[in-house]
Amino acid sequence: MRLAASTGPGRTGVWLIGARGSVATTAIAGCAAMSAGLHPPTGLVTETPPFSGIGLPTLSSLVFGGHDTMECPLPKRAEHLAAGGVLPHGLPTAVHAELAAADAEIRTGGPLPGDSRTDDELITAFAEEIRDFTHRHRLARVVVINVASTEPALVPGAPAVGATGVGSASAGSNSDSGLGSRSSLGSDSDSDSGLGSGLRSGSGGSGVGDAASASAGSAPTTPEPGPGSSASTPASAEPPPSSADRLPPSSLYAAAALRAGAPYVNFTPSTGLHHPALAALAAASGLPFAGRDGKTGQTLLRSVLGPMFAQRALAVRAWSGTNLLGGGDGAALADPAAAAAKNAGKERVLADTLGTVPEGEVHIDDVPALGDWKTAWDHIAFDGFLGTRMTLQTTWQGCDSALAAPLILDLARLLARAHEAGLDGPRPELAFYFKDPDPGASSALPDQHLALLAFADRLRETT
Repeated sequence: MRLAASTGPGRTGVWLIGARGSVATTAIAGCAAMSAGLHPPTGLVTETPPFSGIGLPTLSSLVFGGHDTMECPLPKRAEHLAAGGVLPHGLPTAVHAELAAADAEIRTGGPLPGDSRTDDELITAFAEEIRDFTHRHRLARVVVINVASTEPALVPGAPAVGATGVGSASAGSNSDSGLGSRSSLGSDSDSDSGLGSGLRSGSGGSGVGDAASASAGSAPTTPEPGPGSSASTPASAEPPPSSADRLPPSSLYAAAALRAGAPYVNFTPSTGLHHPALAALAAASGLPFAGRDGKTGQTLLRSVLGPMFAQRALAVRAWSGTNLLGGGDGAALADPAAAAAKNAGKERVLADTLGTVPEGEVHIDDVPALGDWKTAWDHIAFDGFLGTRMTLQTTWQGCDSALAAPLILDLARLLARAHEAGLDGPRPELAFYFKDPDPGASSALPDQHLALLAFADRLRETT
């Protein structure tokens, strides 16, 4: 299958939050392999005929960077994935140069223990690193995609942004990519140039920020835009506030994307742009953004089977599920609060497609021996004609990294093209890719696919 050509000028940046994790590594290695003609674009919906001629950036034009606190370089991470059967044998060697180039563009994320910077200072630093990446590579635009492990669910009633500071639920969970540290961030800024005004500078629908960045590495000393650093700074002498007064890490990175003028995708269940402190800012940013929590396995199947039962007028009495998984996601989801955030999307699909919430729950078990592989089992009890009781059981065994990577590349290309076309705000047309899509989208996969095809036609009209 021939890779689609791009009609848009320049190259497109893909800035990954959790850039040294399994999903990011698989996406970067896979993009390099397909660009070199080493493997076909299996799993990329954007490489199917309906998406030809709509002006998507080519795979070979994508430039990768990101944030992470893990130190294992991408080439070494790719070797581990190949040893586990996630990547083809020999691929890490074949695309070593591309992996090394991407690894050189990964900046230390956070917050790290002992970091005394305020939320606004962290957002400024992260945004400057995105801008610096953009300017050094002369990119037409950058799409920021969160692929870090899941944070605990946002606590209801968390305070929203005020005139001089921000409020949040607790910081995120420890993750495979190290981006969810529960460390304190220091005291909130009291300056008038807080989160709200800072986000408005440099954001908008026309690009990724106007100010040229100095070299990434010098730590900011004020909340004003300037050279950023994600390295730890000495702890403040002042006692730190509780984590309940701070934005979770996923929302810090989402805010940085807005401040840098970059379209944003949340491929995780974490809060991201859904934090109440960021809602008005996202709406005013002039940027397109999409979804929450990528739909790769069990929920993908639920979004097909749920409508089937409803359309055939079969009454579902109970729907229970179990997930066995290892790797960083397994470790992160061992936290009940993180698991609750993950399960919310799975349950929402059933509620939306069946019109009711059946009995049963989803259980997630961390099995480290499984590594990047996952087994998902569902047991569905339903009534047929004259109340005849029946069951359906499904077993999904797959590799989440290999299932997620092509979706990451699809979303980067589609959101970049939407940005180029001048579209902004939430993109419910991309619900096909998410457990928790943007408002206005159906939860049934066939409906979502039709909406995606219509979106492709809309983009074609703007080429």
